[in-house]
Amino acid sequence: MIDTHCHFFDEEFENDLDECIARCKEFNIEKIVLVGFSYDTNRKAQELAKKYDIFYPTAGVHPEECNSEYKAQFAELVEYIKKNKIYAIGECGLDYHWSTEFVEEQKELFRMQCELAIKLDLPVIVHSRDAAQDTFDIIKSFNGKLKGVMHCYSGSAEMAKEYVKLGMYISLGGPVTFKNAKEPKRVATEIDINRLLIETDSPFLAPDPYRGKRNESSYVRFVLAKIAELKNISVEEAERITTANANALFGLN
Repeated sequence: MIDTHCHFFDEEFENDLDECIARCKEFNIEKIVLVGFSYDTNRKAQELAKKYDIFYPTAGVHPEECNSEYKAQFAELVEYIKKNKIYAIGECGLDYHWSTEFVEEQKELFRMQCELAIKLDLPVIVHSRDAAQDTFDIIKSFNGKLKGVMHCYSGSAEMAKEYVKLGMYISLGGPVTFKNAKEPKRVATEIDINRLLIETDSPFLAPDPYRGKRNESSYVRFVLAKIAELKNISVEEAERITTANANALFGLN
C-alpha cells in the first residue's frame, strides 16, 4: 500500500515517529508521500525523507499560507525546488473556509503552481475546500496538460468524473469509512478504480474505527478495505491497482 498524502513532520508525531513507521511496515505500507505546504514544512518533509527511505517528499504553498506576498512565496518555492528532489508540487489549491481575504491571490498562486508542475513534468496535489467551482475552473483551464490528484476529495461524484476526464486522479481518505459519508462512498463506487488513490492526510481525518483520534499512515488500510468493499473486489486487488496508480502518478518506482 501507498499512503499518498501525510504530514508525518507534524508535532503530533514528535514522540513516536519511529513507532509509527514500524507500524507502517508491519501493515505493508511500503511508501508514503510526505506532503509539504509551506516554507517550513517543505524543508521538514525533505529532512525526514533523507532520514527514512519510506518517505517521498513534495513541496508547495497551501492556500491558507497565501497572502499579499504570494509572488515572493512562489519565487521562494521555485528556488527551493531547484535545490531539492521532490515528487509533486503541492499541497496547493484553494480554501475559502476560514477566510476570503486573499481569494484572487489564492487563485493566482494556484495557477502559478500548476504552471510550474507542467513545466517540471510533476504532478500537482490539489487541496480544495469551499471552493469547488473555482478549483475546477482553474484545473480545466489547462486543457488536460496538468496531471495530479484531488487530495482527500470531498466533492460530488459528478464533478469527480469531470476531473477524471481532465486526467486527474481522485484520492479518498478516512471520510469514506464514516457511516454517514454518502458522497465519498458514491465517489468510491462510481469512479474507475484505475483513477483512485488512497491516503490518510495524517494526523487529520482518522478513519473508523479511530475517528476523532490522531491519524497515521498505517490506518490507510481501512480506507483501502472500504474501497474494496464498495467495489466488490478483494482487498488484494484494490491494493494492487491503487499502488500501481500511485507509482505511476508520482514516479515512485
